[in-house]
Amino acid sequence: MNYGQQILTYKLLDNMELKEWLNSINRTKKNLIDEDPSSEKEYAPYIINKCLSGEIDCIMFVNELNQYHFLPKKMQYDFLINILRVKRRYSPWIRKDKIKDLDIVKRYYGYSNEKAQQALRILTKEQLTFIKSKFETGGTK
Repeated sequence: MNYGQQILTYKLLDNMELKEWLNSINRTKKNLIDEDPSSEKEYAPYIINKCLSGEIDCIMFVNELNQYHFLPKKMQYDFLINILRVKRRYSPWIRKDKIKDLDIVKRYYGYSNEKAQQALRILTKEQLTFIKSKFETGGTK
């Protein structure tokens, strides 16, 4: 490896992306922290665990790591790299479902998310259409 390639390698290791961490855990099993010990501070255990928790074969291991969140980042990373089998894992980011009309109720009554959800259970369709009509600004849609 010549000097130019060596500098390029260090630049790539300085800015680890999430997909690089996930690929090293799921597919390549190449330990990125052993290659560059300074990259340990870039490892985000919470985000990695959240990404892996969408897979059925990973959820028990991720849950175990969540119970021992105080362990060093390298130890958590080594655990995942050595315990998970090589597999292509492409789970979508888990998001909370958006509740229809929640924003309108929050804005009309000045409620928080929780209070607005409770109010949505009580409100009738007629009341919701009335609230929506209060926020219509007119013009074409």
